[in-house]
Amino acid sequence: MRTNHIGEATVSAIGLGGMPFSLEDRPTDEQGIATVHAALEAGITLIDTADAYSQGGDDTGHNERLIAQALKSWSGDPSEVLVATKGGHVRPGDGSWQVDGRPEYLRDACEASLGRLGVEAIGLYQFHRPDPDVPYAESIGMMKQLQDEGKVRMVGISNATVTQIDEARSIVDIVSVQNQFSPSYRSSEGELQRCAGLGIAFLPWSPLGGISSASKLGSRYDVFQEVADAHGVSPQQVCLAWMLGLASVVIPIPGSSRPETIRDSAAAADLDLSEDERARLSAA
Repeated sequence: MRTNHIGEATVSAIGLGGMPFSLEDRPTDEQGIATVHAALEAGITLIDTADAYSQGGDDTGHNERLIAQALKSWSGDPSEVLVATKGGHVRPGDGSWQVDGRPEYLRDACEASLGRLGVEAIGLYQFHRPDPDVPYAESIGMMKQLQDEGKVRMVGISNATVTQIDEARSIVDIVSVQNQFSPSYRSSEGELQRCAGLGIAFLPWSPLGGISSASKLGSRYDVFQEVADAHGVSPQQVCLAWMLGLASVVIPIPGSSRPETIRDSAAAADLDLSEDERARLSAA
């Protein structure tokens, strides 16, 4: 597996997004753990989670607990894996997603995540989503405090604008930005380029949006299927390989709920696309 960097950490070029393990249509915990193990065996050393990845209410933190259990039961060395979690999103248990960026809430959320992950310091702690009722600087200020106190090794932000990236950097040394980005959702191209210019890791979430399966590709994405056929691989692999070529700071974190799909995604790190293919995919 090719590697990349998030701050001081060396990680796999492709990460694993854990969210599908924990929402309303989630697989069994056994299948989720098997999928994490498959990712690790494929060379993936970055796992993204969040306290809000759950069905809400008493289920809060389900994803973090599952990831911790998977790492504990893995035959390899968990210290080689960077677990990135997030705080600032809330699921009250009624199916909705809400935000809470109050500094006191972020402190409590971080403490709870530490306990669920079973670590003394979170490898990468990310502010999940801006709260319109709380000044952004106040939320990021707490992220810095948590780092200064040794509860967090590295700080990242998520769902941020270019302006928020710059504001966060004026308060704390952020090492990553996690925004939605895919062939069908490219509104964060400005943030991606800003991260590339700063040397900050850009983690696309839901990177396979619109590339659910070959049979569902619309005419706009025929080129992904055509390139996939030429290489004898899946269009999902082509999508991730294209994304890796957009900038050296890009580290996609595709979600998965089955071992076979994360193995397929991991193989994208070794797929070489021609300049012509990349240009065609970018124009799709």
